[in-house]
Parts: sequence; structure tokens; C-alpha cells
Amino acid sequence: MKRVLVIVMAFVLIMNSAIARSSSRSGKLNLDSGITVGAYQGMVEEHLSGILHTAHVIASSPEAASGNWTRVRPMLERFSADLATDATVWYALPDGSYYTTESGTLSGQNIRDRSYFPSLTAGRDVLGELVISKSTGYRSIIVASPVMSGGKMVAAVGISVRVDLLSKMVDTALNMPEGVYFYALTPDTRIALHRYADRMFRTVGDVGDERLGNDFRAVMNRNLGELDYSLDGKRISSIFRRSPILGWYFFIARQQN
Repeated sequence: MKRVLVIVMAFVLIMNSAIARSSSRSGKLNLDSGITVGAYQGMVEEHLSGILHTAHVIASSPEAASGNWTRVRPMLERFSADLATDATVWYALPDGSYYTTESGTLSGQNIRDRSYFPSLTAGRDVLGELVISKSTGYRSIIVASPVMSGGKMVAAVGISVRVDLLSKMVDTALNMPEGVYFYALTPDTRIALHRYADRMFRTVGDVGDERLGNDFRAVMNRNLGELDYSLDGKRISSIFRRSPILGWYFFIARQQN
């Protein structure tokens, strides 16, 4: 968590300096060689990777390997209480049933049909999957680690990170002026994070039109770059960088004058 705070502070200093340098220009975004968007990307990566690291620690514990909710529950509740984004922590069994720290009991839902569940049963971590939570209804990012014993998954420790709270944390840290905003896209142009909450989990084409979606898809073969586009009759200048950890594309955009 200390590393996250250091990154946040560094980002704020970089961002404020960069915006000040570009504020006297025509509105064309002019940030230093992707450094700023890289710092924003790093803040999100550090937060989610830190959650995954703790999930690993818990998943390797005797309590998690026991398959017993009563034994593992205190550890998961402490973890949940420490999360800055008030995420729901859950403990899943091989049949897809799961317990949550929010309810403290077995959920009436099942995650066996989730696209990420086969990864867990195969012993692989999950990081960055977007879902609508079955237990809470919140738009969430899934971070999860399987509990393995004898080469088989006997349980899984998972965290459903609310995208609205993560975006709010980023927005508070960045303190961007009006007309400058951040967002992150999945490779299929779905909006994972955004300064404006009503746009999250929609595709770029849904926010604009199919032509706009094509503009974004055309640059998603690059690891970093710039993109100018139109939205609601306004010209937008943006820079982006791809995250090798999440596979997302992190953007900072500014409305041109």
C-alpha cells in the first residue's frame, strides 16, 4: 500500500506539471512522452497487483486449503477491511458455490458459469476480468487466486473490486481540471475505468458510434501512442499506453479548444 501512495504522489506532481505546460496551448494534449499516462497506469496496476499478492498469501494458507469457511473467514474479513476500495472478498468451492465477507454466509449464486472460472480450476490466477457481481450487482473487476492441493483446485480466494470506487480513488488522486479525464479500455474497447461513471462497462461504440469504435480498434495494435477523435461534436486529444499486466489500454484525454 505504501508503494501505491508513492506512485499516487508522483503521478499528481507529474500530472499537474504536464497540464500546466499544456494549458497555454490550443488544447492539444501535450504530456511528456507517455510518462504521465504511465504513472496513472502504474497506480492502477499496483493496486490490483497488490490485491492479487495478498490473495496468493491467503490461498497458500492452511486455512484456505481446509475448504472450511469458518476457518478461513477471519483472514478474509481482515483482508476486506484493509482494502481501500471497499471490495467484496469471496471464497469459492470447486462446484462454483461461494461465501462472501459481505454476507458472511454461503451465497445463493454460483460462479461456475463465469468465463474466468475455468482458469481457476486449471490453477491460474485471474486479474482484470470485468463482471456484474452476482451477489451485489456492482460493476466489478475480478482478482482471484486458486487454492491448490494435490494438483487440483480445492477452493479459490477472490476479490470483486468495484470499478466506481477504483475510478473515484484515481480521480481523487489526480485532481484533474475540467475537460481532462482518464479512462481504460479492454482490447474489445469496453470501458473498464472512467472519470465519468456512466460510461463504464459500455463500449466505445456505445458511447459514440461504430465509426468511433473503429478509430480506437485501429490503434490497439500499438503499445503506446496518440489518438485524436470526435465525440458529441467535440474534438478530443488523447495519449494511451497498453498495460502488459492487465492487457488494458490506459488513456488520458483532453477536450481541444
